[in-house]
Amino acid sequence: MNLTTTKWSAPVVWHGTYDEGILENYYAKHKITVGLTVFAVGRYLHYYLRRFLLSADQYFMVGQKVIIYVLTDDFSNMPWIPLSPLHTIKVFEIKQEKRWQDVSMMRMKTISEHVVDHIQYEVDFLFCMDVDQIFLRKYGLETLGESVAQIHAYWYNANPIDVPYERSPFSEAYIPVGRGDFYYHAAVFGGTPIQVLSIARECLKGIMTDKRNNIEAVWHDESHLNKYFFLHKPTKLLSPEYCWDFRRKHNADIKSVKLYWAVKNYKNLRATV
Repeated sequence: MNLTTTKWSAPVVWHGTYDEGILENYYAKHKITVGLTVFAVGRYLHYYLRRFLLSADQYFMVGQKVIIYVLTDDFSNMPWIPLSPLHTIKVFEIKQEKRWQDVSMMRMKTISEHVVDHIQYEVDFLFCMDVDQIFLRKYGLETLGESVAQIHAYWYNANPIDVPYERSPFSEAYIPVGRGDFYYHAAVFGGTPIQVLSIARECLKGIMTDKRNNIEAVWHDESHLNKYFFLHKPTKLLSPEYCWDFRRKHNADIKSVKLYWAVKNYKNLRATV
């Protein structure tokens, strides 16, 4: 049986563990706006952004007011997407980074800046997602929480000893062997704007400290995100159904995939990032 509650009493959301009707009735009385940030830089914009946006418009927070924040280094190549009535896209141009690792790590800086400048005043909940993903089914109100973490599809059944936490004690992302709860995927995280701001700022702080010390964590911003959630337990966890990779072998635990990884060709994608 899949784990549905953590040892600190946070729910782990799987398909069928929530009552969609109750959630919809509650939020019909408590109007909300949900934000979604996505980075589309270099070739990632051309390969993935259109499919991401089209699928998000169809499946992300159906029936709710949604603002999608596209952060891109190439404003002129934004695809035109016809949106549902409650959905809005806002596009912000960000500077180019020379290395894909820096694109990954510096997004924490960009997220924190945009939350402070405007996002915190516009939405009640905020998700931050990678662009190389596609929504497949309704990704709904059951995912909302104060601080939301995504359990990594590759490691959700693994012993914490075996997962790829940063093991160097010289890194700010260090988690000692034998410690840790779950391995979280940086492709999806969220919560209230103030909590997302806290996540982004603390991760950025660790990244910049490591940079000054000529250290780069093994999985870049994901390593620092795992350190954050190790110290500050998330209030809601999403099962791998909410970020699945179909290249994994068939698994009876996975009943209903909501979001999945697009096919990736890192050699070409990262060549110009």
